[in-house]
Amino acid sequence: MASGKRYLVIAEGKSGDPHYDKTMRGVIRYGAHPVVAVLDSERAGATYEGLPIVGSVNDALCFNPTTAIVGVATAGGRFPPAWRELLRSCVSKGLDLENGLHEFLTNDPELVELAARYNVELRDLRKPPAGLNVPTGENLEVPATIVLTVGSDCAIGKMTVSLELDREAQRRGIRSVFVPTGQTGIAIAGWGISVDAVVSDFLAGAAERLVVEGHERGGELLWVEGQGALTHPAYSGVTLGLIHGSAPHAFVLCHKAGTTEVEGFPGHPLLPLAELVALHEAISLPARKAKVAAIALNTHRLDDDAARTVIAEAEAETGLVADDPVRYGAGRLLDAVLAAAPGEILTRLSSSS
Repeated sequence: MASGKRYLVIAEGKSGDPHYDKTMRGVIRYGAHPVVAVLDSERAGATYEGLPIVGSVNDALCFNPTTAIVGVATAGGRFPPAWRELLRSCVSKGLDLENGLHEFLTNDPELVELAARYNVELRDLRKPPAGLNVPTGENLEVPATIVLTVGSDCAIGKMTVSLELDREAQRRGIRSVFVPTGQTGIAIAGWGISVDAVVSDFLAGAAERLVVEGHERGGELLWVEGQGALTHPAYSGVTLGLIHGSAPHAFVLCHKAGTTEVEGFPGHPLLPLAELVALHEAISLPARKAKVAAIALNTHRLDDDAARTVIAEAEAETGLVADDPVRYGAGRLLDAVLAAAPGEILTRLSSSS
């Protein structure tokens, strides 16, 4: 992959839908490499965050992209039939291709042959690395403070909260590393394991490998990107594996303000925040019991007065610091995490800043 990567984000039919285009939004907001254009023929001529939205791969070439990245989630993690020609067009124009769906490009003989012909790379962000196994106990020996974001539901901003806290910690001079556990996080950071594609027996082992690597990358404070939700009727398993495999010292509990039931699963109510705090603390690894250090709220649908009200209510209900790190900055949440860190770890982090 070229070191001077310039992204064309493929968001066909979904560039205006925040539920499906979170990879697009994450790469644009947090990615290390610039995005030069977004491809969505349904919105060609419009812009997103100042970036041009184009209708075809040919229309994007004037912006000199080097890499096309699939910027959307799809039903079942598979490519719609209409995308086949779009993917072939990217490869035939000499663009490397990155993909975070469950359907792997490198398993497609036609695309593999085409990529070889045009000397481009196919990269499947969700493809697990070889050699995964169960945890070894090394997760408990990592000389770093490990913080895992957890949530009341899926797709509410756990990755965003981790990234905002990492940015704030780095701004203060702390040796902080964001630990990616999903396809969007991997696209942003350039490394990681998409744990939802790992065999369940090895999920905790994958999480252990991630925190070990996060420390090897220089992290004394590790922000592990959360996945799923403990009470989710479909995606609870990935959360439990992350909790026990990453062995966090602390949690940051994330919640989308105003939601009362699991999205897409009517009749499955969300637990009150205080109950979610108790649940996560009870389910943490017995060898390292973790506390919820703070509450991160997603208030983007609320006006300022309503946002401040729900933040105050969350603090009153839980007795913990609550805030929206995107809207108001991550400073108060980071202070709460550092205050909750075990004493010797807090001393080490303070001396590193």
